[in-house]
Amino acid sequence: MVIMGSRRRWSCFWLIFFLSPLQFVEGLNDYDPKSLHVFLLQQAWKTLQARPSYTGRLYRVHLPANFSATEVSVFRLRSKSLWAKGVNFSSFHIPPGSFTVPHVKRLAIVYENLGNLSSDYYKLPGFSHVSPVLGFMACDATNLSSPGNLSVNFSFLKEPISVHFPGKFVPREENGIKCATFGDDGSVHFSNMNTPNVCFVHGQGHFSVVVPAPPLERKQRWWAVGFGGGFAGLFMVAVAVLAMVKIVKKKKVEEMERESENSEALNSILIGRSRVPTAKMIRTQPVLESAYVP
Repeated sequence: MVIMGSRRRWSCFWLIFFLSPLQFVEGLNDYDPKSLHVFLLQQAWKTLQARPSYTGRLYRVHLPANFSATEVSVFRLRSKSLWAKGVNFSSFHIPPGSFTVPHVKRLAIVYENLGNLSSDYYKLPGFSHVSPVLGFMACDATNLSSPGNLSVNFSFLKEPISVHFPGKFVPREENGIKCATFGDDGSVHFSNMNTPNVCFVHGQGHFSVVVPAPPLERKQRWWAVGFGGGFAGLFMVAVAVLAMVKIVKKKKVEEMERESENSEALNSILIGRSRVPTAKMIRTQPVLESAYVP
């Protein structure tokens, strides 16, 4: 039975030589999984080209300082060895009786462990990662000097590839542990973990162990959204109240100005350095209280 691990048939590293470094940087800053994957493949291929590459040996790929928590290795082997013995490298086990499609004389397998960058590049709403994202990709490594090495897929006679995750994960119905397979198109496929710490896959890609996000975390997210919305609402109300107060004050001032224009004008006299209003006549004549004393 032939099981294709990916529908891609273009070159493994074809994009590497056509994407500019600026595009790589922009993609990495945006936490784009495709840009990260191409960048790691480029570093792995440089590792193979920089030294005499012996088959059957695992080489550690050196990465920039900002990827210190990410582990990348590259492994080169013969196809006949893959068929006869299978291969165990890092967290992956490819069983004997496996072969590549299309057939190649030698292949290189690039292993990735994203470490604490897993949640940044592979976000899962409603789920939480309980393991790092692990991935691998196989390419034709017959001629290391060729920039157009094709991506190869795996076919199996019996058993699929097993991914062994670090940690202790015991699948139970109540804990909801799932194996997550991330597709190149952004899709995610979930499957049950039937063996502790092990997920079975049918091709290359990226994989992780996830659990449903706890209710408290979901409540906190909703609380944060509600708080932000409430704060914005209070701010709008405060702005509206201030605007109303200014309008009322302005109307009162206008009304007072109209009343002053319609009232009787008073003369003013200068007393010292101050000018004070004065009336032309006294409307009410004063009456002495002594005038009513008998």
